[in-house]
Amino acid sequence: MAIKAVLFDLDGTLLPMDMDVFVNGYFRFLAEKMVPHGYEPKSLIKAVWGGVAAMVKNDGSCLNDEAFWKYFCGIYGEEARQDIPIFEDFYANDFQKAKMFCGFAPQAAEVIRLVKEKGLRPVLATNPLFPEVATKSRIRWAGLAPEDFELYTTYENIGYCKPNPDYYREILRRIGLAPEECMMVGNDVGEDMIAETLGMKVFLLTNCLINKTGEDIEKYPNGGFDELLQAVREL
Repeated sequence: MAIKAVLFDLDGTLLPMDMDVFVNGYFRFLAEKMVPHGYEPKSLIKAVWGGVAAMVKNDGSCLNDEAFWKYFCGIYGEEARQDIPIFEDFYANDFQKAKMFCGFAPQAAEVIRLVKEKGLRPVLATNPLFPEVATKSRIRWAGLAPEDFELYTTYENIGYCKPNPDYYREILRRIGLAPEECMMVGNDVGEDMIAETLGMKVFLLTNCLINKTGEDIEKYPNGGFDELLQAVREL
């Protein structure tokens, strides 16, 4: 079956970064924003991580944003929902400083351009742990535009997360393609290469490799952007 769509991870793939450095830096900015509103930094970050875990466990019974806020309000009470506009303001403004924790790969735009030139459909399969405004920002930091993608996942528009195979099944349902008609490109062995179990073609981008279990990566097509570009050319 011919490949019709290429799915891309964002963080560590199209947008180079050390995930730990990025998360620690961005959480520091978040704590600075929320302290004046009565949040203690360590408790806030612990609650946010708990909300992230709730999203990762989400089974599609609600959208990820609701899974997050249900957990968060379990810690701080339902009145915490009144602070949602403050969090939204953070992502629209203060979060932009987190760009300093990211790298830049001009080849990211090149590979998306090549995908389009070949008549393939680009999809951004970024783990939907962030609101749309933060996802759009990170896309732009990568030198791309949200409009470059037929679909991009955010915590407001899907009820699954990686590495749940249902996350990929839901994307396939929305774009109306079989797994065999898609290729998934990502840097995280556990979260991205699992798409292969559904029948997708995969490519492991090794520039910012995450391989928490020490898997043998040679069983996956892999390499840097040069190898990825060549793999796309051969589709």
